[in-house]
Amino acid sequence: MNMPAFMNGAKKLLIGGEWIEAQSGERIDAINPATGDVMCQIARGGTGDVDRAVAAARHAFEGEWSRWTPHQRRKLILKVHDVLLDNFDELALIETLDMGAPLARTRAFREWTSQVIQFYASHTDAATTEAAPNSLPGNFMTLKRKAPVGVVGGIIPWNGPLMGQWWIFGPTLATGCTAVIKPAEDASLSVLRTAELLLEAGVPEGVINVVTGYGRDAGQALAEHMDVDRVAFTGSYVTAQSIIRASAGNIKRVQLELGGKSPDIVFADADLDKAVPGAAMGVYTNSGQVCVAGTRIFVQRPIHEEFVARMRDFTRTIRVGNGLAPDTQLGPLISQRQLDRVMNYVEIGGREGARLASGGTRLGGELASGFFVEPTIFAGVSNDMTIAREEIFGPVASIIPFDDMEEAIRLANDTSFGLAGGVWTRDLSTAHKVSDAIDAGTVWVNCYGVLDPAVGFGGYKMSGYGWKGSREHVDSFLYPKAIYMNLD
Repeated sequence: MNMPAFMNGAKKLLIGGEWIEAQSGERIDAINPATGDVMCQIARGGTGDVDRAVAAARHAFEGEWSRWTPHQRRKLILKVHDVLLDNFDELALIETLDMGAPLARTRAFREWTSQVIQFYASHTDAATTEAAPNSLPGNFMTLKRKAPVGVVGGIIPWNGPLMGQWWIFGPTLATGCTAVIKPAEDASLSVLRTAELLLEAGVPEGVINVVTGYGRDAGQALAEHMDVDRVAFTGSYVTAQSIIRASAGNIKRVQLELGGKSPDIVFADADLDKAVPGAAMGVYTNSGQVCVAGTRIFVQRPIHEEFVARMRDFTRTIRVGNGLAPDTQLGPLISQRQLDRVMNYVEIGGREGARLASGGTRLGGELASGFFVEPTIFAGVSNDMTIAREEIFGPVASIIPFDDMEEAIRLANDTSFGLAGGVWTRDLSTAHKVSDAIDAGTVWVNCYGVLDPAVGFGGYKMSGYGWKGSREHVDSFLYPKAIYMNLD
């Protein structure tokens, strides 16, 4: 398969509508995780580049862009929609080459991308002004207005930038804000190509800016910047803690979607023909590199051994390989660093007494030069083991037995995280009780991982706060303003 022309040459920063070199002149290798090969280089942006990008975003926010009507922004977003879909095969290929996800997965994002862009196009009228009743003496009119918050800093992870960028781009274009986005250094290429296409579609200069680089340089500078009004971050809770501290300088608004150790509860009455593959892919999708992955699979004791055997049989049918191969279902991990992390947890699981039921090895042969690991199952895990406490971010499932509903709920909530959860049962009462009792922002019943941008999702506890998707997400790019008018 031919390399996209976009991949040729070193990639620059997008600031104020122009592609420019980083001030440092330094670059970062863009590595194909399936082969270990360097494909091209991206600019290593730093504090000075973030300063320039934020200044460009502020200039655009206060300029002509501020006078665009909701209808004009809607037309622009729909033009963006058409340009993106016309070039989507290229974007999917870039994503596969850059972060490893199979083409079957990245190409499948076409419909989701269409849906999410059109969703935000339908909310360009969110900055409303309405009369509000008052109880003031005299003759007063009171109005309540929603106004765009200003310059938004977006810091997105490497596990799906083709999707993740739209939680920033979408509401920014819908509300009339401007943005500086910092993609992860491990996977920036699909964001850079999308930015090129946004300019082609007519997005004004400075409305969208992209600064690539390391989190400790560009990301930290963006979080600390005194002229950024809102920062949205997806990633680890450790980095989020530093972003919260950095945001204190100008008390900027913060929205965080962080990690998880999500429980997926399988009751004895569940339809195992659905629950086994559903729970398995709730862990293994995107090679386990998903924040909402249901990596703690709680299985009611009477079916524990049957479930383990059936999940092992299912797991062995999964095709792991280079994402360019048409039959590949799971690609590589993103980097050698991530591979080492996952294999370290596999070692810890065995050392702490978990039973390795399947997988647990790095794949060799024709895949030896990439960062591939077998889908892995640990059975008989206890909820206090390290593999059940810490986010691995790889294809490692921990199966934990339980006896009754009360124990399942207690174990499910015995975690510092609260991003997602799942329930598998044929009993409607069980489904309602358990889904209500799980401490998480999203709970799936007899399914796992489905997402509608009109509904959205978010975290609880150390999995973050704020919401992605829905009108609530759009409103978080606005701030309320009260207007009192004395009519006498």
